[in-house]
Amino acid sequence: MGCFSSTWAASMADDEQFSFRLEDYDYDLPPELIAQRPAPIRDESRLLVLDRSSGAMRHSRFDGIGQYLRPGDLLVVNDTRVVPARLMGRKETGGMVELLVLDPCKPPELGAQEGYCCLAKSSKGIREGQTIVLSEGVRAQVVSVLSNGRAQVRFCADPSIPDIFDRIGCVPLPPYIKRPSGNGATDDRICYQTEYAKHPGAVAAPTAGLHFTKTLLTGLVSAGIEVAALTLHVGYGTFEPLRGRDIRGHKMHSEFVEIPRGTADAVNRAKQGNRRVIAVGTTVVRTLEWVHEKNGEIAPLCGMCDHYIFPGRRFAVVDCMVTNFHLPKSSLILLVSAFAGRSEILAAYREAIRERYRFFSYGDAMLIV
Repeated sequence: MGCFSSTWAASMADDEQFSFRLEDYDYDLPPELIAQRPAPIRDESRLLVLDRSSGAMRHSRFDGIGQYLRPGDLLVVNDTRVVPARLMGRKETGGMVELLVLDPCKPPELGAQEGYCCLAKSSKGIREGQTIVLSEGVRAQVVSVLSNGRAQVRFCADPSIPDIFDRIGCVPLPPYIKRPSGNGATDDRICYQTEYAKHPGAVAAPTAGLHFTKTLLTGLVSAGIEVAALTLHVGYGTFEPLRGRDIRGHKMHSEFVEIPRGTADAVNRAKQGNRRVIAVGTTVVRTLEWVHEKNGEIAPLCGMCDHYIFPGRRFAVVDCMVTNFHLPKSSLILLVSAFAGRSEILAAYREAIRERYRFFSYGDAMLIV
């Protein structure tokens, strides 16, 4: 076993402690509070600080997050990089088609053989064998039509798939952002990317990290806060709603994860020294808790993570969390409810709505301590 004991367990002996009904994780959000653009300056977004032991709340600004951190804290970030994986084209018959490549981190040689899984939008649908003409003469062929609006698509072009993305791809903004990618003053190729983004492969940003600037991170390190990185390539499944009434029946989508040796060692040292591990985002929480559940410690690992966290779980690794405000009835609000308590989270969301915080990917942030 590992160097610190596991407190992760299914705490379901008394089911009355938790609600497993999906409707109990709903809330009413005025549409105008859904952020359509990021804050003009990343770290000047608002910050709601929630004490999960008492339910107490404080209003702050993100660039003041350091006052809630301590020397010796370990901040763990997700350094995935969003790929401009949304491609626009036409059928040879003229109809418009939009493709969102869902597995852009697939090795190009494998993609050339079997194609890529895409979310395909077209007014009259697409069919097997159909050719789609993209910008700059790039062509794609539908290998097979799958369920839920998906298709297996092979790209027929000399450039590699990363080159295709760079040349003609658009940033795959979430569906609740009702404007084209890169519209107006917002350059989404920059804004929908964390300061420390490094490894391409995500089709959605780890949005809690969007609030950090290089200056803020440098200041935190100077104050004695350690920073380590892991990679989870966020998939489009993060936006998919839960469909069943009982949250226990949900099957989480799989996402590629890599934890380097240095990060594993840093987390284990922090736990051994009784120092806090602060996860930047739900992706970091899921990764760390998943690896610990598998190994009894944080070990270097590369694989597919489908870890699902919902109320009734306890946490072995993460002590605090930086996160955004999440969609109602989503797997993300279930995770933060498991971490801080359903009633505490919903109370914090009501407070944020009263105070006119901005919600979702480009919105404001929470720090749960």
